[in-house]
Amino acid sequence: MSAIPLAVLDLVPLSDGSTSGAALRNTVDLVQVAERLGYHRYWFAEHHLNPGVLGSSPTVSIALVAGATSSIRLGSAGVQAGHRTPLSVVEEFGLISALHPGRLDLGIGRSFGRRPPQASPGGATPATGKGPAAGPDSPDASGSASSPNGPGSAESAGSANGAASQQRDAAAVSVLEAYRASRGGGDHSVEARAANGLLLPRQVDISKLLSPAKINLITGLLQQPGAYSQDYAEQVDEILALLAGTYRSPDGQEAHASPGEGADVEVWILGASGGSSAEVAGARGLRFAASYHHSPSTVLDAVDAYRKAFRPSAELAEPHLSVSADVVVAEDDARAAHLAAGYGLWVRSIRTGAGAIRFPTPEQVAAHVWTDEDRDLVVDRTETQLVGSPSTVADRLEQLLEATGAQELAITTITHQHADRVRSYELLAREWRRRGHVG
Repeated sequence: MSAIPLAVLDLVPLSDGSTSGAALRNTVDLVQVAERLGYHRYWFAEHHLNPGVLGSSPTVSIALVAGATSSIRLGSAGVQAGHRTPLSVVEEFGLISALHPGRLDLGIGRSFGRRPPQASPGGATPATGKGPAAGPDSPDASGSASSPNGPGSAESAGSANGAASQQRDAAAVSVLEAYRASRGGGDHSVEARAANGLLLPRQVDISKLLSPAKINLITGLLQQPGAYSQDYAEQVDEILALLAGTYRSPDGQEAHASPGEGADVEVWILGASGGSSAEVAGARGLRFAASYHHSPSTVLDAVDAYRKAFRPSAELAEPHLSVSADVVVAEDDARAAHLAAGYGLWVRSIRTGAGAIRFPTPEQVAAHVWTDEDRDLVVDRTETQLVGSPSTVADRLEQLLEATGAQELAITTITHQHADRVRSYELLAREWRRRGHVG
């Protein structure tokens, strides 16, 4: 097996009993440790409305640690494209790259976003810019709907509010349908194994836990009133064009991002299934990051779809793949299992819709009474977390490599105590290097 570099994937977790300031200082410390240990990249995820996760803005996180490091690559895993414009993404990365050229990875991910309303039966929906505007049968910019009874009466106001609520709920359902349709891949209703024994657990459909009200809350807070998300492939193409200086609007107008145009950044696409993200990455000859850590059942779907769609580009002659894994390493298997015990409770908090809790203490974990429903909700994640001694975890990482054919691995580790988290990365790097890999 050829030498495989390791990267760190950081959610900037907040432990119970700690503070935001301490968590951020821990991140600065960890990225410096990772650089010293030879980790190739340090990536920041983007999550919102999670009490126990501070990684809400990868670009801000990158900027916070860039000056504290000198060589390790820094990146996003990834920027959520559904509530940003391509220009804002390129300008932010261009600004950081101006001081830290050649060190940035721009990872682009899909996210929930309002879908444009359908065209009315009588013709095309009016549009402003590239997104359809609110028509007579869709919410206006304030989220309300026009009423055939006209303004001013309680009846019309109630009718308008009811119609607006129905439309918002319908829009939220369309977001879920689009999400399910975009996942791609086969049936994962039962546990399976890759040819080399890698566990591919039964898929938990977390979309069933997202109510229209929850989706409306998320999109309402992340998107401007009346805004719609662009098609993902279109967003990626605009980002690439703005970076290259070749952007043209539909009517032929030029636009040049400053900062951003010509920035020396590596563009990555993130994906968890065999859906549109993998196809977009492959068709454009971009690097692709597949997730075993949060969607283990579909990781091979994502890898296969990417390779099938791949076309050589000026950037890459062959596919280039990173795969993520959730890892906890300690001196022995028993100690590692103790440190990882809070993971299931943490995943449960996310999947029940409350958002990631602060990472629990061992006492909180011991006090939790697990139900069968709880266990079923998180079993795919707990069984595919790689936990143990350095040799135990390295064996499982090499199994993941063999199954996916990845060129890199991204390691995410969360423990209650920062020192245990740092130690996990240290022990893994040492064992990985001993086996002839880098990092």
